[in-house]
Amino acid sequence: MLIISGGMMNKETLERILETWDTMFPDAKCELTHSNPLELLIAVMLSAQTTDAAVNKVTPALFEAYHSAKDYACADINDLQRYIKRIGLYRNKAKNIQAMCQVLINDYQGVVPSVMEELIDLPGVGRKTANVVLADAFNIPGIAVDTHVTRIAKRLKFCYLKDNVGTIEKKLRKKIPQDRWIKSHHQMIFFGRYHCKAINPHCYECPLIDICREKNKKLKRN
Repeated sequence: MLIISGGMMNKETLERILETWDTMFPDAKCELTHSNPLELLIAVMLSAQTTDAAVNKVTPALFEAYHSAKDYACADINDLQRYIKRIGLYRNKAKNIQAMCQVLINDYQGVVPSVMEELIDLPGVGRKTANVVLADAFNIPGIAVDTHVTRIAKRLKFCYLKDNVGTIEKKLRKKIPQDRWIKSHHQMIFFGRYHCKAINPHCYECPLIDICREKNKKLKRN
């Protein structure tokens, strides 16, 4: 039996949630356009406080202009900024990308590492970004906790409302079978992005509404 705030999550409830996600989003996957670990790492860094769709609009030209860590490290910072200026915080993101690539060259022969501790030591790379890279570039199980995952974990009572991202990640890892971490992570993002939205969630057609912590508040609004 899994003890959670607001009640108990038994095995049957967990299986129901996972089966629902399988039905709703069987093909959920990373929506950031990339073709190698470096491109994925840069795309995830660019996605902070902006949408994947916005990132995908700027990365084709960016990835055409720069191919290796050395290309980014040696780029004129103004030129690098020009490629990504349509997304938020582009100056700081350009700075972090260049600094990150310089470390890749100095410490990793220009290759993106596949170890959590090494990834989070890179400039501009936190645990969420590292988990995405490990999962989608190297198929290493992980659960990246972004705003969507946080919202879903709290609404479906995987965690307490007050829990921070680190605690949420630990609880999701404990409750969801490891062989589903990557799949469930993407399904949680899709569930939050397209169904259980922060604003105007699709409560009336939600198959998990009876589990939701906010069901009474959300339904009253509608």
